[in-house]
Amino acid sequence: MAGVPPRAVFLTRETELDLLLARHATREQVRFFLEARGQTLTEVEARHAVQEDALASAMRQLPEDWRHAQVSRRNLDRFMFAPEDVVVPVGQDGLVANVAKYLSGQPVIGVNPDLDRYDGVLVRFSPERVGNALRRASHGDIDFQDLTMVEGHLDTGETLLALNELFVGHRSHQSARYDITVEQGVESQSSSGVIVASGTGSTGWARSIMLGTGSDLAINPIARELGWFVREPFPSRATGTSLRAGRLAGGQPIAITSRMNDGGVVFADGIEHDFLGFGWGQTIRIGVSEKTLHLVTG
Repeated sequence: MAGVPPRAVFLTRETELDLLLARHATREQVRFFLEARGQTLTEVEARHAVQEDALASAMRQLPEDWRHAQVSRRNLDRFMFAPEDVVVPVGQDGLVANVAKYLSGQPVIGVNPDLDRYDGVLVRFSPERVGNALRRASHGDIDFQDLTMVEGHLDTGETLLALNELFVGHRSHQSARYDITVEQGVESQSSSGVIVASGTGSTGWARSIMLGTGSDLAINPIARELGWFVREPFPSRATGTSLRAGRLAGGQPIAITSRMNDGGVVFADGIEHDFLGFGWGQTIRIGVSEKTLHLVTG
């Protein structure tokens, strides 16, 4: 919007200390709870202080003429992002995935508050570098990657977006029954569910599946392609295991039809409480989204 100064939106999530205080009310009760389990309040407070110091340091880098806002991960579904926003997640890589589906092209500058704890695949900036990155990102004068996202369309009209992966299966992760349709064929299966992952997601949950199964699908995070993986397929008279993993490229989708009377779900980026129901006979088609995440890389 012409004449409106940019706004930096700082995104955080609750620390261990925040969650423990919410559950136990006082520090002394938290201390008792931790010490009974061989842990110390001092360690938890130290990690909390690292996060708080990183956030304060990043916010001090805000240009004088900029506006700012702060939002917690739990309130993302109620927060209104504006076109002129620059989004600054301060925390682990998963925060970037959490915010991705709420954005429409706004630059994202991920800040790593603790290099000893977080890999920094998506949070690549130290707090001290945020000021320069904000100015340059608002003018487009900085390196970006447009990360491919995953999109699922249910035949009921509902959709779900993910930066890392979509999971299709049973909400309890017990055996899920479904029919799977890909370029290689069609098969009725019983498994622990199906993961459809982007190149970004291939470094997370999908990577653990690949390590466990010997699959090796190298997917570039900015390539317009996805990988799909079946978790623990079970062979029986009615179900097969020939379709285990593959690549989706060139706009090719995967279709999954539920054969579950109850408990079927689809959720994104590991957020199990934010799901779509996937009851018997419903079909979801999953492929590359038109939407991408605009990640500032420096």
